[in-house]
Amino acid sequence: MDYHQFKDEVIAYSKEIGIDKIGFASADVFGELKARLKRQQDLSYQSGFEKGTIEERTEPERLLPEAQSIISIALAYPSKMKDAPRGKKGERRGIFCRASWGQDYHDVLRDRLQKLGKFLLEKFPEANIKSMVDTGELADRAVAERAGIGFSGKNCAIITPEYGSYVYLGELVTNIPFSPDSPVEDSCGDCNICVDACPTGALVQGGQLDANKCIAFLTQTKGFLPDEFRGKIGNRLYGCDTCQTVCPKNKRKDFHLHEEFEPDPEVVKPKLVPLLSISNREFKEKFGPIAGSWRGKKPIQRNAILALGHFKEEAAVPQLIRLMKEDPRPVIRGTAAWSLGKIGSPGVFEAIEEALDGEVDEQVIYEMEKGLGFQRI
Repeated sequence: MDYHQFKDEVIAYSKEIGIDKIGFASADVFGELKARLKRQQDLSYQSGFEKGTIEERTEPERLLPEAQSIISIALAYPSKMKDAPRGKKGERRGIFCRASWGQDYHDVLRDRLQKLGKFLLEKFPEANIKSMVDTGELADRAVAERAGIGFSGKNCAIITPEYGSYVYLGELVTNIPFSPDSPVEDSCGDCNICVDACPTGALVQGGQLDANKCIAFLTQTKGFLPDEFRGKIGNRLYGCDTCQTVCPKNKRKDFHLHEEFEPDPEVVKPKLVPLLSISNREFKEKFGPIAGSWRGKKPIQRNAILALGHFKEEAAVPQLIRLMKEDPRPVIRGTAAWSLGKIGSPGVFEAIEEALDGEVDEQVIYEMEKGLGFQRI
């Protein structure tokens, strides 16, 4: 087979099925990444969401023993929302990050990779392939960087010349020996805007992230949010875009190339108070199709409660009191008590004291006491 010609055919077909960018990389061990991941592990900078061992994440042959090359793909997503609703006093809104706008990108990229894999098998029946999107073992960004999709920026995102960092990534490992593409030159230079702008200092330095401080990670946790981060998440319900929105490489980058990624404004910028009483069924119906729902209702509700405290939204007080007194989940009860104290409107401290008398969970009691502490500030 003429692999050079076959590569051209694959590139042409990728455009037909809506892949915005495609690159080819060797399946060699990602040695530099392996060393970096070990450093991250030693520093306890990992989130815990990572899949597989360091070896599985850096050695493609562990995933496909006969691996010879990796195909990396990228799909661009919008950075601006059309007809975005504005929150106001009495009707405050939260926000899902841009990577959660529209249909869950995992499903969309898997569809493209499935079509690409089918094309490979039709042309090359002896092909072996393994594809993955974000939740697989291989590090998407390392593959994309090696394949020339873009360079790894100081904000730890792949930055493409065409679409900035507003791209979803996926890859396909195969035994077909495609010739590798050349990496894109890193052009962050002396710019350090993203590091300086990170709300929590999670970007320790350019290219190094302490995931445990990253708001994108914190919004996905299910327990009580540490105190030092509660004032930092603002009205974010899922994810964080700060290190992308401040990046000069993303200036005027806004692509609406895929209908699947167009956001429903009422889904990705929802009113906060209705989230406090949404049922499991209603949550799945409204938010189930987007990537930001994967951890379920509880983290979103907790973040909504914190956002209402951030806004000092007095209209939410009756609902927050109900949650503090009646919700079976300690994290929700305790967070509601904290936010009520933060709001501090007439009657809230009496309500916290009343709920405190009947509370038995030690963590919730601690949060109630912190809520009461706001009246002394």
